[in-house]
Amino acid sequence: MKDIFRLDGKVAVVMGGAGGIGKALATGISRYGAKAVIASRNMEALKKAAEDIGKETGGEITPLTADVTDEGSMERLVQAVLKKHGTVDILVNAMGLNIKRDAFDYPMEDWDKIFNINVKGTMIACKHFGRVMKEKKQGKIINVSSVREVRGYTGGNAGYCATKGAVGMITKTLALEWAPYNIHVNAIGPSLIITPGTIHIQQNPELAEKYKAAVPLGKLGQPQDCVGATIFLASPASDFITGQTIFIDGGLTAS
Repeated sequence: MKDIFRLDGKVAVVMGGAGGIGKALATGISRYGAKAVIASRNMEALKKAAEDIGKETGGEITPLTADVTDEGSMERLVQAVLKKHGTVDILVNAMGLNIKRDAFDYPMEDWDKIFNINVKGTMIACKHFGRVMKEKKQGKIINVSSVREVRGYTGGNAGYCATKGAVGMITKTLALEWAPYNIHVNAIGPSLIITPGTIHIQQNPELAEKYKAAVPLGKLGQPQDCVGATIFLASPASDFITGQTIFIDGGLTAS
């Protein structure tokens, strides 16, 4: 039987591919056979990530700069990918930002920043790479959402939770709108994942135990925990699935 999880011959673009979660997803995608393009605004970080991923998987990794909030920049990225590989089969939107602010005093400039990246950026990337997929009548899009898509949270997270709710609805709506073109649009929804931005939680035993206690499986999520579901959604194994968010949360959303 054909290995329905393999991605051989596919071209995958990972937005935010040098970040904690994005790099893990790009590594997994490369390991399963796809040619990976990783993109963000920071070429230095992208080159380092591409080198690391290439050494680990032996795959072809292309770093390209792009600003996901700028349509002109994304159009140039699409053209660069097409020039390099001729097509795009998989898009992973792994970029993200959180700015924690008290809701009574939430500065709208901070609100706009996180919406620009998390929501506008997701839509722009889907729009421009989706056009390529529409022409070939085939494609897989995986948005990185969060458990905050469906569960609110305190601690200054009103803006972040709102953006992830929006990402969830973008995922569902594009899945419906683009189904006639055989474009599958799904999402993964992690709970807390330990990345360079959240490593302080793991390093603080008291804080780590607090977060573990909220998770039925009793552990903190790691970037590699997000890989399996992403490979599944990018591969032929998920060819009858669209418009869904798979929550990677140790059982958190089950309670």
